Amino acid sequence: MTAFVLVGGAFTGAWLWDGVAARLRAAGAGAHPVTPDTDPGAGLGTHVEALLRLLDRIEDPEVVLVGHDYGIHPVLAAADRWPDRVARVVYVATGLPGDGDPALLLGRDEEVRARLAHDTAPVPPPRGAEWARWGSPDGLGADALARLDQRATPQPARTLTEPLRLGGAVHRLPATGVLCTADGPGIDTVELLVRSGPAHFRERIGPDFGLFELPTGHWPMLSDPDGLADILLRAAAGEGHRIEPSEDEPPYETAPFLLDPPEAPRERHGRVDLHLPDSEAPRPAVVLVHGGPVQAGRRPTPRDTPFYRGYARLAASRGAVGVTLDHRLHALTDYPRAAGDLTEALDLVRAHPRVDPNRIALWFFSGGGLLATDWLAVPPPWLRCLALTYPVLGTPPGWETVGSRFRPADALAGTGRLPLVLTRAGREHPGFAATVRDFLAAAGRHGTDLELVDVPDGRHGFETLDPTDASRAAVVRAMDTVLRHLTA
Repeated sequence: MTAFVLVGGAFTGAWLWDGVAARLRAAGAGAHPVTPDTDPGAGLGTHVEALLRLLDRIEDPEVVLVGHDYGIHPVLAAADRWPDRVARVVYVATGLPGDGDPALLLGRDEEVRARLAHDTAPVPPPRGAEWARWGSPDGLGADALARLDQRATPQPARTLTEPLRLGGAVHRLPATGVLCTADGPGIDTVELLVRSGPAHFRERIGPDFGLFELPTGHWPMLSDPDGLADILLRAAAGEGHRIEPSEDEPPYETAPFLLDPPEAPRERHGRVDLHLPDSEAPRPAVVLVHGGPVQAGRRPTPRDTPFYRGYARLAASRGAVGVTLDHRLHALTDYPRAAGDLTEALDLVRAHPRVDPNRIALWFFSGGGLLATDWLAVPPPWLRCLALTYPVLGTPPGWETVGSRFRPADALAGTGRLPLVLTRAGREHPGFAATVRDFLAAAGRHGTDLELVDVPDGRHGFETLDPTDASRAAVVRAMDTVLRHLTA
């Protein structure tokens, strides 16, 4: 018989799983909802040790560990320590934390993150409308919200700040993700990230990782206990959507650029590379701003990928300095730090003797699009053009931890006559496409100077995934448009 160990998110206990556990038991499975230690001094390690003791007591031959929200952290650590005792790990409405990640890294409440930087007191539970700061309450009726209010307990601070420690064994176990689509991304977004996003998605979401969707909010065990119980039983049976990139889809980090511009001399200055054109005179510069979040320590870094080197060499072949940089957007909470890295890079670039400091273009890709906000709001006179390629221009579901400072559409009131070049992928992820539509609507209201470059059959990351003639033509057209504004 299969036994399910059910570990809930912050502020909750075994009571959260009452409905799910009853349905699992009715189906003949074992169910072990967990109430974590709420002692003020408890940490992540405390909860991991308690899980290991529980695993030792369970006699059923097959154990499935289920982690919701914060609960995935002790689940992963326990499975990593005792992989032979665990048949499968199930992620419910949570991210994919890795070694060294504290739970706070995936938290959505900005006030709590700021407080825990200097305060070790337990975090009081939300009340009423405050629960929305921890996840979407979609699907929760008044009774369920009242139950959350009545039963929630303070969360020990160390459970959120103590880093997760993994040796890698857990990532070799079969796993399942339950995506609550009213709370975050669905399967299409995960597939996009596996095929063209950071390497850790491909490393963790392999052929033994099944995916399910539930059209509900952050607490499916309350809003849809029947649906969640059914998915858990199907997950234990090995069902779920699989993502298996074909061999002709090379990883983003190594895929060749879809064009073959000539090599250009390259100078490296800290986190910034300059690809220099064949001219000693100061030339305009195109600064390429990569997307993310990008896993810290990933190799090659964005500026060393054929993708960004290809764009920079293309700019250099047309007489401009192509600039790449590695900014430190490692999590959705890192946008302020990445914005500072970009400002620092621009100061370096404009001071370089081979750069005309009064002719700079900024070109943002994917999740880097949110970093355009500051430059749209108050564009300096030396910024001659701003380009965006399949950008994220708002906060799609699951991106609520991005600070309110980064809202490009809200900044368009200050953009004035700065020309924008926006490249759209026709087969864009719906959540990202919605942010672009909102941005275009705001641009229309403000009379923004904006030129669209469309790739109707292209996907997010079309340069890698769809290296067609249409994709090549779009890249060339976007580059030529940017350079025309730089030299006007």
